[in-house]
Amino acid sequence: MAVKSNLINMAVCLTAVCLVCSALLGGMYVLTAEPIAKANAEILKASIGAVLPEGGELSEAMPIEVGGQPSEYYVSASGDEVKAYAVKSTTVGFGGPLTLMVGITPEGSVYNTSVLSHTETPGLGAKCTTDERFYSQFKGFDPSGKILSVTKDGGDVDAITASTITSRAYALAVKNAVEAIKNIKGE
Repeated sequence: MAVKSNLINMAVCLTAVCLVCSALLGGMYVLTAEPIAKANAEILKASIGAVLPEGGELSEAMPIEVGGQPSEYYVSASGDEVKAYAVKSTTVGFGGPLTLMVGITPEGSVYNTSVLSHTETPGLGAKCTTDERFYSQFKGFDPSGKILSVTKDGGDVDAITASTITSRAYALAVKNAVEAIKNIKGE
C-alpha cells in the first residue's frame, strides 16, 4: 500500500533531501578548499613576480589600506635597499570587483600591473587581461608627470574600446596603489 501524501510526509521528505544535499555540499567544500587555496596562492605568487623587478628578497604580506579598503603589500629589497613594492588593489568595475597587483618603484613609478581577479564582461571588460595595448601602457607609468585616469576624464590612459568603466576601474586601482605607497613612505 502506498504512503498517503500529507503535510508531515512532505516536510519529512524535504528535510531529508535538504540534509543530504547539505552534507554533499559540505563534503565537496572540505575536499576542494585546500586545492583552491593552493591555486590562489600560486596565482598571487606569479602575479607578484610579474610586477616586481628581478632580484631582491620578498617580504611577508603586510597590511595596508588601499582606496579605503584593507589590503596587503609586499616589499622587494636587497639588504636595506628597497627595490620595489607590490600592492594588492581592488576597485569596482562594470561587472564587480577588479583586483590588481601593482608593482611600484621606490621613486613612485608603476613598474608593472597584473590582474588577480575580475568579473568583467567576456569580450569587453575582460580585455583588461588580454589587450596588451591597454595594460602595457601602465608599465613605467610615472604619476608625477602624467594623470592616472582615462583620456575621457582628462587623464593619460587610453581606455579599452567599449569598456570605459573597466578602464576607469583599472586606472583607479593603480592610482590607489600608488597613493597607498606614498602614504607608507610619508610623502
